Amino acid sequence: MTYDVWKIRDHFPALDAAHFDGPGGSQVPDVVGAAVAGTLCAAIANRGVVTAAERRASAVVAEARQAVADLLAADPAGVVFGRSMTQLTYDLSRTLARNWGPDDEVVVTRLDHDANIRPWVQTGAKVRWAGFDPATGELDPIGPLLSERTRLVAVTAASNLLGTRPDIPAIAAEVHDAGALLYVDGVHLTPHASVSAGELGADFYACSPYKFLGPHLGVLAAAPALLETLHPDKLLPSTDAVPERFELGTLPYELLAGTTAAIDFLAGLVPGTGSRRARLEASMAGLEAHEDALLARLDGGLASLPGVTRYGAPERRRTPTVLFSVDGVPSQAVYEHLGAVGVNAPAGSFYAIECSRHLGLGDTGAVRAGIAPYTTEEDVDRLLAGVESLPRG
Repeated sequence: MTYDVWKIRDHFPALDAAHFDGPGGSQVPDVVGAAVAGTLCAAIANRGVVTAAERRASAVVAEARQAVADLLAADPAGVVFGRSMTQLTYDLSRTLARNWGPDDEVVVTRLDHDANIRPWVQTGAKVRWAGFDPATGELDPIGPLLSERTRLVAVTAASNLLGTRPDIPAIAAEVHDAGALLYVDGVHLTPHASVSAGELGADFYACSPYKFLGPHLGVLAAAPALLETLHPDKLLPSTDAVPERFELGTLPYELLAGTTAAIDFLAGLVPGTGSRRARLEASMAGLEAHEDALLARLDGGLASLPGVTRYGAPERRRTPTVLFSVDGVPSQAVYEHLGAVGVNAPAGSFYAIECSRHLGLGDTGAVRAGIAPYTTEEDVDRLLAGVESLPRG
């Protein structure tokens, strides 16, 4: 079976425009909304085994952990849920830093979203920065920054601004040889590729369901044995079991149900049989082929337009994301013009503030167009026509 974007679009009731803002949050299919509403309207309670409401809550949590484990090829016993990837990263950084000394070091990159920079910078550890080539968007080597004092390296699996996909397995090998931990921000990679946290070599892999057609939530995956060595602040009566010791308060059961529904939907993008993991791998391969073709159409179209500057040209495989500006037109004005013609392609730094500054774009950034599972050739052409029709002074 092949990837049928029009059949997929039938499940999205909110596609009232050409949406290129997926890197900031994807649209949601009907089955996810139904799962959220169904859980909110069902009898539910704190987790337990006595009443039907307790058992329902327990089942929702267990199903969501297993679904995320299938998505990331991870252990469900190491799947932690939180309010957002940012919140989970801050929580983990504070927990890890308790065991760090004044001379210990962390490595962060200027390619990353600030959620994988500031939590580590603010631990008080010595910070070593990895830059990137503004011309290509490729990350500079991490190896020269490592030392016997390195405790953790934080790096993105895909830049939410440029689409760059660093060679995470190679970085992981260097980091582990140095005796350090690797924290991978997978927020922008997970919606676009089949992910195996283990094959990447990530000690911690964080992502956000609302970027892959789900509800607003954060996820962190790690080996349960590693989580057992960490002891975050928690309430006295709350369990000390892993992964629950990292989850503060009652989990949002409706959002967990929506996350499971989103992952099941992803697994069915290309109809098939087999385990959910096998179906996810096949569907994400089909999705990548679809998005790569649209990226080529978008990138080539922008390159043909006069006065358009595109930023970064990663040499390795990239996510379907393009950052661009138009000569003589402020990026905010481009954003507003596109919105007026039914194209949602926002402007800004998108919290990748270090990346934007390194590109010479300052804090205001540029226009970003990100392709999503429901994007069509017609959407791409609509964006290109919108850029071409910009009023120029």
